[in-house]
Amino acid sequence: MKFLAPLGVVLGLCVFTLSSLRAGEEETAWLTNYEQALQAASKEKRPVLVDFTGSDWCGWCIRLDKETFSQPEFLNFAKDHVVLLKVDLPQDKPQSDEVKKQNEALVQKFNVEGFPTLVLLGSDGREIARQGGYLPGGPAAMIEWITSAAKL
Repeated sequence: MKFLAPLGVVLGLCVFTLSSLRAGEEETAWLTNYEQALQAASKEKRPVLVDFTGSDWCGWCIRLDKETFSQPEFLNFAKDHVVLLKVDLPQDKPQSDEVKKQNEALVQKFNVEGFPTLVLLGSDGREIARQGGYLPGGPAAMIEWITSAAKL
């Protein structure tokens, strides 16, 4: 019986920590709807970082997500400075027909020729900057690119 109280405390802390992590992830979640991203950017007066990706087949896209976009340093920056929009063109992940149609149209609209392609949009939807291909350097390089291009 002596071990139940400490075990309960440990389990409680684990649940609290996981809840906190999930809350943080929700705050910096990638949107998938272009119009919602533009509305949020306009409301919050922030640029939109658009990640054109092939999340389940593009090796450089997967590496960029792992080394940069999933890192706490980037997520903390993004939460306060940009609206995140993921335009995914997967091969095997299921998507609704609506999302597929929107994403294919955005690839055409922004003349995306390879993956990953990053496009930084102003809160008005105009293109500010573009990065074709993998951006090395992890969160620090991405944050520098965004802050420099958007003059944050």
